Amino acid sequence: MDAPDAAPPAIFDPVVARGEHVAPGTARELSKKEEWLRDKALRPDFHTTDAELARAVAVGSKLKKGRTLTARRARDAAPGTDPEWWPGERIEPVTTLFNVWTREALPLLPGQTPTTLGKRFCLFLRDHFTNQPTNMDTRLIGVLQHVAGKFDAKRIEVVSGYRSPKYNLMLRKKGHQVARHSQHMEGNAVDFRIRGVATKLVLHYVKSLRLGGVGYYPNSQFVHSDTGPIRYWTGS
Repeated sequence: MDAPDAAPPAIFDPVVARGEHVAPGTARELSKKEEWLRDKALRPDFHTTDAELARAVAVGSKLKKGRTLTARRARDAAPGTDPEWWPGERIEPVTTLFNVWTREALPLLPGQTPTTLGKRFCLFLRDHFTNQPTNMDTRLIGVLQHVAGKFDAKRIEVVSGYRSPKYNLMLRKKGHQVARHSQHMEGNAVDFRIRGVATKLVLHYVKSLRLGGVGYYPNSQFVHSDTGPIRYWTGS
């Protein structure tokens, strides 16, 4: 049997051969109108009815109510537990304490308890002269919180917290009006002021709390509050 006829040789086409070895050209830049038309074509065809919008608003209201309930639960949390917040929710502090000596700030957040804040509060009110902290009476936190709520104070300036025996003695030698056995040395006192609020107004309110000693310092413009015996005095 005869062998089949061989395929005719391919004809060399120089145009085709050149196209196989030449890199393709860069894509043409689309105009703004062409880009808009392309994006529109790729966008899903989605329509929202009034009923669907109403349902979305109702769901949003429920979420907002849930955040409010979460915040209320945080305020009513049992002692020793940290407040729980809705993820992503911004927490506004009750007030921010500012130490005029160390330039440090300590926010008091809603729902915080003396137990959860105690260590940071003690460190914040450490003796700025010796850098030594002590166990502060956490009832002072309640005083500052009540004062902040009464005067809507976003910031309370702390003039003095813990005072070490060494620093207290140095102040006495320099002629400052400090007691030999100051409540500051026991970690039971804090001196503070609120910018823009008359010192006398703060004084009268702290007296009404009837927690302990309250001192009035009109020239230095601060109020002393401690958890010792109830007594009142005026300094310089």
